[in-house]
Amino acid sequence: MELYEVMRTTAAIREFTDDPLPDEVLSRILDNARFAPSGGNRQGAHLVLVTDRDTREALAGISEPATRRYAAQGALGQVPWNPFDPAPTPEQLAEAEPAPRMMAPYHSAAVLVVVCVDLSAVAATDQDLDRLGIVGGASVYPLVWNMLLAARQEGFGGTFTTMAVAAEPQVKELLGIPEQYAVAAVVPLGRPVKQPTKLRRQPVADFVTWQRFDGTPFDA
Repeated sequence: MELYEVMRTTAAIREFTDDPLPDEVLSRILDNARFAPSGGNRQGAHLVLVTDRDTREALAGISEPATRRYAAQGALGQVPWNPFDPAPTPEQLAEAEPAPRMMAPYHSAAVLVVVCVDLSAVAATDQDLDRLGIVGGASVYPLVWNMLLAARQEGFGGTFTTMAVAAEPQVKELLGIPEQYAVAAVVPLGRPVKQPTKLRRQPVADFVTWQRFDGTPFDA
């Protein structure tokens, strides 16, 4: 498949068939994904491949409270888990149901890839700013995106999920992850039930400007 086609058709896949993801295909996906950049080329990522049923169920259980908050804030018209919006009350959380589409991939994907990153290898140049840290993700998320692009190339798919990160200590205990590592994502991979090819994205001119944030929109 041509590169631009892969980039324009790699959708968030959460529904999977029962088809296995053969080891040789998974090997090609990971072998190509590893060429993603990382800070200082320190390559601090570690991936844990989870297929064991009990472990998958445990990860789903760990993630469920975060999906309840996601659902509760969505029902309130908030951006879920956004630091600018107040957290839901205990009563609102108690009324919320875990979003089925967010929980299903834990059970139906061929493999769950738990993405970790060694914090001692991360250059977080925004660590002293009075805001949510963003920069450290540059040392691990390109690898995840490469993995999803490679999966698309192979006829498979997946998506970023981060609900488990909200309960990182429990994930670490479950999988024996060392203290110096952070959990960055859980990526379900499998054969898509349906492969969307027309993705909705805003036009370039809506988010690209010349010279300043309030500059002239870039529109070629």
